[in-house]
Amino acid sequence: MARTIPFPRQAQSARARRNKAMLLPMPRANANELALQVHLALASLRAGGTDRDAQALLHAYVLATSMVDAGYGVLTQAEASAADTALLACYERGRAGGGWRLEDNEFEALAPVVTVYDEQLQRAPLWVLTEASERLDRMGAASGQPAMRKLA
Repeated sequence: MARTIPFPRQAQSARARRNKAMLLPMPRANANELALQVHLALASLRAGGTDRDAQALLHAYVLATSMVDAGYGVLTQAEASAADTALLACYERGRAGGGWRLEDNEFEALAPVVTVYDEQLQRAPLWVLTEASERLDRMGAASGQPAMRKLA
């Protein structure tokens, strides 16, 4: 009788579970935690926040637009452009010593991005978020900044 070749089944089944997990959205608790951080950063900048709040919003903006490009979520070109302008104004103001804050119109421009990002975290497969995070890391590496994924 022929003997079968033993395959390490545990490694294969663990790999299969990881691959399947990438097809599902991230666990709801993790998604809620990430979304809450971004919502708090937005609210904080409205009242006068910190550079870390601005960085969290920038990361969410990059991740959200990357996931929209992948087909998850909807942001119009006008919304993305307005959010981009709002972030630039916040960074210019903060770096010039005028405080890390958002004007009312800038807050209104960034709110749709935060809403879309929140929805994406709840619905998009994990592989989409992973690819967007890798893009964010590459952008940070190109600008000489350390890896940014941990803050977003």
